[in-house]
Amino acid sequence: MAPRRDYYEILGVDRSATQDTIKRAFRRLARRYHPDVNPDDPESEALFKEMAEAYAVLGDPGRRAQYDRYGQARPGPVMAGDIWEELAGFGDLFEAFFGTTRGGRRARPRRGSDLRYDVQITLEEVAAGTQRVITADRLQTCASCGGTGSKSQKGRQPCAGCQGTGQTHYTTATPFGRLSTATICETCRGQGTVVTDPCPECEGQGRRVGQGKMTVTIPPGVEDGVSLRLEGEGEAGETGAPPGDLYVFVHVQPHEIFERRGRDLYCEIPVAFPTAALGGTVPIPALGGADELSIPAGTQSGAVFTVARKGLPDVRTGVPGHQYVRVRVVTPKKLTARQRELLAEFAGEGGDQIEDEKGWIERVREALIGDD
Repeated sequence: MAPRRDYYEILGVDRSATQDTIKRAFRRLARRYHPDVNPDDPESEALFKEMAEAYAVLGDPGRRAQYDRYGQARPGPVMAGDIWEELAGFGDLFEAFFGTTRGGRRARPRRGSDLRYDVQITLEEVAAGTQRVITADRLQTCASCGGTGSKSQKGRQPCAGCQGTGQTHYTTATPFGRLSTATICETCRGQGTVVTDPCPECEGQGRRVGQGKMTVTIPPGVEDGVSLRLEGEGEAGETGAPPGDLYVFVHVQPHEIFERRGRDLYCEIPVAFPTAALGGTVPIPALGGADELSIPAGTQSGAVFTVARKGLPDVRTGVPGHQYVRVRVVTPKKLTARQRELLAEFAGEGGDQIEDEKGWIERVREALIGDD
């Protein structure tokens, strides 16, 4: 097997060359020997690979130091896969040099754009679920041509300008030799096909702006700010491409009575002093109506009662949360003479005494003057 050529010799630089000098030398040689520049020269690819291997080593300070120390007998030789992984973007470099396009791929029809729509719903609608009919202007498949873009509906035909490749090729003479260049075909915009008899309604585009109506089902228990995806309800794609999606963002309006915390609902109700003292049944609000709550005698202001399974349903399982009712005992501001007389009598019977009053006074004293 023939020995490898010296990497410095391949790039035509001295061993004392700087990294910038090595980089410029490689670019200069790459312009000359790249296979795209010499499509009829079978040796160009082999030469370019040899130069690429040399640059992969000398262009890296660590590998270069290893090569300078061990030479051809260096341990851990650089593998071709490593070299080409580093040079994977070199095709882009060539496009920057020459304006070439490699690979000969057609431009694919573009998928339709996604759309966004925002809806406002009430807490009552969250509890029961609801529907909304959305009306929005969007690009839709042309009804006249069925999306083909052609008046006769024969569809797109191979482009005569590029013979269906999507690219235009031409050869020019440069200081580096004859250069074969491929650019996107201006006639078909890289798609390889054209409409020869455009539909007058959509001008050959296969789609046009129209008003669409969609019904959105909002499930019970939906959270504020969530988005619902309606697949295929966005704008129509170009001919042969799928449509986009519609994303509906749900916003729950604040409620005048209830505060929502996940599946649970919280509210506060006023309770008259006699009812709180003696106990009884009081009306409480509920989504979609009213309910009743029994409170025991001696209920204090701030007490919280749980009404099981009167909250909102879980959006996945449907299991409802709870409703929590906080009691606010209301002291009357205006009393009749008879009411005052009865309250005075009540106070005279010890009704003005606070339960555990002594203990409360002791705690206040300790907080103010501390323990002796």
